[in-house]
Amino acid sequence: MSFLNTVLSGLFGNKSQKDIKELTPVLLKIKQEYLRFPALTNDELRAESASLKARISDFIKAEEDEIALLKERAESGELPLEEGEKLYDRVDKLEEIILKKIEEVLDEVLPVAFAIVKDTARRFMENETIVVTANDFDRDLSVTRDFVTIEGDKAIYKNEWVAGGSVQKWNMLHYDVQLIGGIVLHTGKISEMGTGEGKTLVATLPVFLNALAGRGVHLVTVNDYLAKRDSEWMGPIYQFHGISVDCIDKHQPNSTERRLAYEADITFGTNNEFGFDYLRDNMAVSPSDLVQRKHHYAIVDEVDSVLIDDARTPLIISGPIPKGENQLFDELKAPVERLVKAQRDLVGQYLVEAKKKIGSSNSKEAEEGALALFRAYKGLPKHKPLIRFLSEEGNKAKMLKIENYYMQDNNKNMYVATDPLYFVIEEKLNSIELTDNGIEILSKDNEDSGFFVLPDVGAEIADIQNNKNLSEADGLEQKDLLLQNFAVKSERVHTVNQLLKAYTMFEKDVEYVLIDGKVKIVDEQTGRIMEGRRYSDGLHQAIEAKERVKIEDATQTFATITLQNYFRMYHKLSGMTGTAETEAGELWDIYKLEVVVIPTNQPVIRKDFEDLVYKTKKEKYNAIIDEIVKLNKKGQPMLVGTTSVEISELLSRMLQMRGIKHQVLNAKLHQREADIVSEAGKLGMVTIATNMAGRGTDIKLTPETRELGGLAIIGTERHESRRVDRQLRGRSGRQGDPGSSQFFVSLEDDLMRLFSSDRIVRIMDKLGLKDGEVIQHSMITNAIERAQRKVEENNFGIRKRLLEYDEFFVREMEKGNITTDHFTREKREIKLHTHCQQKAIASSLPTRQMLSLPENYSVQELKTGCCGMAGSFGYEKEHYELSMQIGELVLFPEVRKSAASVIIATSGTSCRHQIKDGTGRAAVHPIEIMYGAMKE
Repeated sequence: MSFLNTVLSGLFGNKSQKDIKELTPVLLKIKQEYLRFPALTNDELRAESASLKARISDFIKAEEDEIALLKERAESGELPLEEGEKLYDRVDKLEEIILKKIEEVLDEVLPVAFAIVKDTARRFMENETIVVTANDFDRDLSVTRDFVTIEGDKAIYKNEWVAGGSVQKWNMLHYDVQLIGGIVLHTGKISEMGTGEGKTLVATLPVFLNALAGRGVHLVTVNDYLAKRDSEWMGPIYQFHGISVDCIDKHQPNSTERRLAYEADITFGTNNEFGFDYLRDNMAVSPSDLVQRKHHYAIVDEVDSVLIDDARTPLIISGPIPKGENQLFDELKAPVERLVKAQRDLVGQYLVEAKKKIGSSNSKEAEEGALALFRAYKGLPKHKPLIRFLSEEGNKAKMLKIENYYMQDNNKNMYVATDPLYFVIEEKLNSIELTDNGIEILSKDNEDSGFFVLPDVGAEIADIQNNKNLSEADGLEQKDLLLQNFAVKSERVHTVNQLLKAYTMFEKDVEYVLIDGKVKIVDEQTGRIMEGRRYSDGLHQAIEAKERVKIEDATQTFATITLQNYFRMYHKLSGMTGTAETEAGELWDIYKLEVVVIPTNQPVIRKDFEDLVYKTKKEKYNAIIDEIVKLNKKGQPMLVGTTSVEISELLSRMLQMRGIKHQVLNAKLHQREADIVSEAGKLGMVTIATNMAGRGTDIKLTPETRELGGLAIIGTERHESRRVDRQLRGRSGRQGDPGSSQFFVSLEDDLMRLFSSDRIVRIMDKLGLKDGEVIQHSMITNAIERAQRKVEENNFGIRKRLLEYDEFFVREMEKGNITTDHFTREKREIKLHTHCQQKAIASSLPTRQMLSLPENYSVQELKTGCCGMAGSFGYEKEHYELSMQIGELVLFPEVRKSAASVIIATSGTSCRHQIKDGTGRAAVHPIEIMYGAMKE
């Protein structure tokens, strides 16, 4: 396929070449305009930008004047509600016209605006001071910024200032490829530019241009260090032209200062803070409490990280619930530990049996050995002796053959393989299911044999309803008792499930770290600690119980939004990154963002070697240390990329034993991130970094290290995403620098264990990889990349489904079926509520029949029916990946009055609904029922 692509590209040219060809005429116009600016004085240059502002303002003045008149009439209080609504409909149409006209005029002035920014950068680079006639903006700026001083009627701008905690002297001027990148960003697309190509400088062009419209430009970064640094570093270029700049991460939430930061022409901040401010605005009780204005234009730095890696994780504002401290984790921890130990012993026995029988010449005995191996895998897939045994020649292929046999006919006979276990782990789905044997062990100390068994609520409710001897009051009382019993057992089973996950699927220093007695999540993409984030649905408390630290109280969701939906609210969205091409399909499908690959300013001469594949992790790590020692002897700097804190600390200990000086950068040491990464290109430096720590900080070489071959990238494992591997490689070879990259892989790595195809297994078996041997071949590298694509497609499907759920609720709100109390500053303060009436929902005959409801059912009967449906669908076995809560809805006024609410929670591929009453007890029912009820 790659050969075919090469031939077609040679004949017709690739997409990148076509994109650049289309943009070249605009580039030539910019360069033509730029030629006239060096002859202008500093004041004349500033007058050019003021002229552009006036031109844009005049172009939309008529529509803005009409909007002001319409709002004045609507808010006078003299018009009927219907007339006010019509006026606001006209306002909305005028706003749409204004947005179109702004884009039209910005396209016209783009060459001049870009040339102004470039000439401003040239003047700061060539002059230590720039003197202009002072205006009020200059005087106000001089009070808070030391790079501006006022002397009489003159303002003096210096060309050095503090940014990110250190003094920066301006020494940058835009290359042609950076001008092209700026054009791409302005047109609402993603600009893919390699590491070291100056994406931060590229952003100054479209940010300046769009800020001239006065509607606000948001520049979104992945961490607060970059947000603060970039606002300080690039700020003077904008402020020289009277454009205000601020950073929301410098100010407290809900403060006047943060509101003023949003009023600035250009606002820097992190994706999370922008999202959380939106949620806080949704919880505001008055328009004066709002901090954000309309979402006009955003440029997202490291757009792949924000819009893809973080897309599945909703932002949540949560709060305490009554009796939130009453949890079962401590109570059930001991039985679960006993269960996990029993499973570990059983898996050990199966592994011993597999080792004895799997190589037998007797086909029946060999088959028994393969089945024992498969049971061990289903029992504890992360068991290290099991992983080691599966890496041996032929073993994984035999196990996969057995797995395929039991999976045929829709897993019809899978119970034969899994029933002897105490619980079954589906590692790819991140789920655990208790077996009858497991329930028996958990119930051993209880007289009630059904202590951990959920009742068949649907059947029992039907029995109660069909019992003619019961009065209506007695029937309702029995239903309530049944529901209470179900709720208690449901919570008990769920707690056990989350504890089992914590003990068998979440490893310390891999998925999370312990710092100051607190469990903190590690971002699998960047290796950074996700401050303030907690696993939801009780999983975080389960891990706290496992680690024997304080178990935090349970919480409830007050407001939530996914980053997917937040950024889709912007009128215009664009982004920049070094790695987006592999995800171009998803970015277009979900966000309608086209990816344009910008060529590098200098050719990339970095050498990317084929993967080195070893049999075991031990052999791989020894080979990595040998490679580091070899390169360190000649002084070549190295960046060693790891996938977890655990691996980075293991390699650090091994290097200490060999006497190699090195720096470690992982989730525990992220405060020193920028300092460590900026030093990584110096002579003899060895830097171990968890994934993409230090993203946004260039690694600059010295003349000596260039001669030695530049920065050597050593990848300790292939990540499940090709982008992360490309990001790591991209740290080397910036701006034509020399460099190299080499990935080390073992058959025990998670990617190879979970997602390698039968083909990889067959290839490795044919090649006959022995202990201590290494294989390096393009066929293996390509096979690994296919496995990565398989994972990426799976993750895309999860994100797509999450988006579809979100879109459903948005559509329902637009129809008025769901009420919201969100104010917008420009819109009317009158809130129109459309409530779903009980009879309207009751008219849904299919839904009523599914829930066994009478024609005019009560709230209590609705709750009872939903709980019954949950039991019949077996939802106690539902898996939750992170089980993020994504919203809160009120079906109709009667539910609100009875202190009940409907909470929707998602885990990527699965959803559940909880109907909570005043006691906090919960029950679950399938999402399809809610969809049907709300649609009908």
